[in-house]
Amino acid sequence: MKYNTHLSQAIFFLLLFLVAFYTAADDNVSKPKLNQKQAGYYRIRVGEVDVVALSDGTVPLDTAVLNAQPEYIGRLLAKSYLKSPIDASVNAFLIELENRLILVDAGTAELYGPTLDKLPSSLNAIGYKVEDITDVLITHIHTDHTGGLMNGNKKVFPNATIHIHKKEINYWLDAKNKASAIASQKQYFEQAFKKVNPYVQSGQVKTFIGGDVLFPNIKAINSPGHTPGHTFFELSSKGEKLVFWGDILHVGPVQFIDPSVTIQFDVNPQMARQQRAQAFEDAAEKGYLVAPAHISFPGLGRLKREGGRYTWIPITYVNDAY
Repeated sequence: MKYNTHLSQAIFFLLLFLVAFYTAADDNVSKPKLNQKQAGYYRIRVGEVDVVALSDGTVPLDTAVLNAQPEYIGRLLAKSYLKSPIDASVNAFLIELENRLILVDAGTAELYGPTLDKLPSSLNAIGYKVEDITDVLITHIHTDHTGGLMNGNKKVFPNATIHIHKKEINYWLDAKNKASAIASQKQYFEQAFKKVNPYVQSGQVKTFIGGDVLFPNIKAINSPGHTPGHTFFELSSKGEKLVFWGDILHVGPVQFIDPSVTIQFDVNPQMARQQRAQAFEDAAEKGYLVAPAHISFPGLGRLKREGGRYTWIPITYVNDAY
């Protein structure tokens, strides 16, 4: 998989991505699109298991981080009445499983500007505190998925076990990888140390390898490419299935139409492209629900294949509780 060969390039592209996030966010701080916060949660049931989509907020994303000609990307965005920068959602998901509260990904905290860091308040809105979370499943150690583990020097989820693929820990918390990075790039390894390592040191991180059954109804699925240990989590109950996709894609209006388009912070772009093709094909053929991290909130839906392209079919809104 030649991850070491791609290391310098991957960190450079990650730098470009984060600069794009910060720059776009800074440009919009003084002119928000909304004057009131939106609801930050949406409930569904998968078989007999309750799942709640939780919003950490949205942030402008410059689509120049996609590996394709800007004119081509612009034409694809226009089909959805969009233009760059787009408003990228940062989604997390809560699984209420028997006596456990299992969070999938942890949001961003302070790392990407003032329009994010809404995950704790989204949890509060459904009647839970961060202290109630028993487990956090991490799809990968990019800091829009692990930044919310820490608030300064304080653990946000003090009572939780953090479940992370062994390859992610080995890659991002490797001092040799950090030492080989140039000075301007070391901060991204430092953020991984800052956000994840405190849980490692306290014995709250439990590693797994793909294929492991982590809980009744939940298993981990290897999906390397975006990062070395990128992981899907599959929830199944009573013949229904939901797969949490992490960062298999970032800009749906582009990558559903052209799944070959990669993004500059894929550690291994070719492998990421292959994983996306396999994931899209399987989801479209079998019709199960998927939950990507950066599709417009609540980020839940299905795929339909039309030739070499895919159509995103969001879940139908339901509010029938009584």
